[in-house]
Amino acid sequence: MNQQQLFSPVPRHKLESLSKEEMLEFIDLQGRVIDTINKDNDRLRVANNELKQKTLYIEEQYITIKNKFFGKSSEKQASAEDKRKHQNKNRKKKKKVQLPSLRYSDAPLIEREVELQDLPSCKCCGTEMKDSGMTENSEFITVIPSQYVVIRQKRHKYRCGKCHGDIVTAPAPPRIKPGSSYSDDMIIDVAVSKYCDLIPVERYVGMAKRNGLLDLPPQSLIELTHVLADFTKGAYDKLKKEVSSEKVLHADETPHRMLERNYNKSWYLWGFSTRMSCYFEIHDTRSGDVASKILKDSACEFLVSDVFSGYGKAVKVSNVHRKAEKLVLIKNVYCNAHARRKFKDSENKFPEEAKLFIEIYGKIYRLNKMTKRWPHKTQRLRKLMLPLFEEIKSRSMETSGGYSTKSSIGKAMSYFLKNYEGLTLFLGNPLIPIDNNSQESLLRNPVIGRKTWLGTHSKRGAETNAILFSLVESCKLNKVNPREYFKKLVQDLHSGKEPYTPKDYAHLQK
Repeated sequence: MNQQQLFSPVPRHKLESLSKEEMLEFIDLQGRVIDTINKDNDRLRVANNELKQKTLYIEEQYITIKNKFFGKSSEKQASAEDKRKHQNKNRKKKKKVQLPSLRYSDAPLIEREVELQDLPSCKCCGTEMKDSGMTENSEFITVIPSQYVVIRQKRHKYRCGKCHGDIVTAPAPPRIKPGSSYSDDMIIDVAVSKYCDLIPVERYVGMAKRNGLLDLPPQSLIELTHVLADFTKGAYDKLKKEVSSEKVLHADETPHRMLERNYNKSWYLWGFSTRMSCYFEIHDTRSGDVASKILKDSACEFLVSDVFSGYGKAVKVSNVHRKAEKLVLIKNVYCNAHARRKFKDSENKFPEEAKLFIEIYGKIYRLNKMTKRWPHKTQRLRKLMLPLFEEIKSRSMETSGGYSTKSSIGKAMSYFLKNYEGLTLFLGNPLIPIDNNSQESLLRNPVIGRKTWLGTHSKRGAETNAILFSLVESCKLNKVNPREYFKKLVQDLHSGKEPYTPKDYAHLQK
């Protein structure tokens, strides 16, 4: 009997058919049901009244909270101390961490559905459950290891169906090295891994082996880097013009080792850079003639470097040519980081004497740090540096006579006094930096690479180093992904476009 039949009236003919005992039993059962229903009704009525009271209470709370958010909390103005405490409280609150898909919006997003193969049963009634359509979402970052794939390329051939006298084959897509066993993407990956990530080719081969590609020949991969360097040399040549067109030019050099006996082992990687471009050349000499060839016809007016005689010679030789051509003469700007470093080196043997000079240089560099935060105040802040430089000069002149010229503190003071003009030349021009640290930073990766793979075996390998390091380090200066730059550059060169530098690429992206 269902619930609807329970409250339906009993037909008269059925009641008449009941005996006296059955009638009494029926009335007794009916009374029990009515009592149960009445008790349930009373309980529900009480519960309903309680819910109404709770509803009123919740509505009252809602109004109170709404007023706190949107209403005026107080007519009294908060004091400065209260505001400060409130700001500190807000500052201490941790920022809500974004989901990986929001934090790394450029990364590909893969959605994965997690479903049950066997549908579960309800814990309450045991009925088989169904998919509700709702999901509980979470995100995490994963990595897909490098996958090496062999591509079989089939170029279709077309024949004449009438005379059968001609066959035309679909042209092969352009490649850096036609007919090579390695694709353009593979060539770029090997080169960027070596010259950007500083992974030696032998280690690259080991990594490929762990990802399923066995017995890659290291020598063939080294050859791929030469192929890419030759293919992108046009962009490298444009880098030289780009660097030569700036008024402020940085320069530095570092040793480079040649491993073959038929070469002079003392080679040098020369670096020239501006704020947005980096250019390397490699030579078997440290003569200033290398720098003078760069400077002679350049737009450079200030050469920022260390106090190396080669740069002094390069500036003198270049200025003779520029004077004849009635061009602006170049001035040597010397690196204050080198001067400060000499005082630091003397700290062990002359702690008291060196301390004062180091503290003054500390004040100078603190002011320089402020110019990066407020560039429009550079000239004003540099005026405050001048008395500090003059103090180092006066103290060096007063005390240098009391120390041996061969002592570390004597050498530091002598270095500063001798090069005072070049060390302070930056004060009058906001475009000139205080030191040459930016150029030294650009040489860091080539130096690490030199120590990692010891050197190069041939002149061609040395030139490849110069070309690819120039392009990679220029990418970093322009905040460009080297992999994306090389990929786009190669594609555009295939389509007949002119080569371009990382600086040009960054402008194109904007």
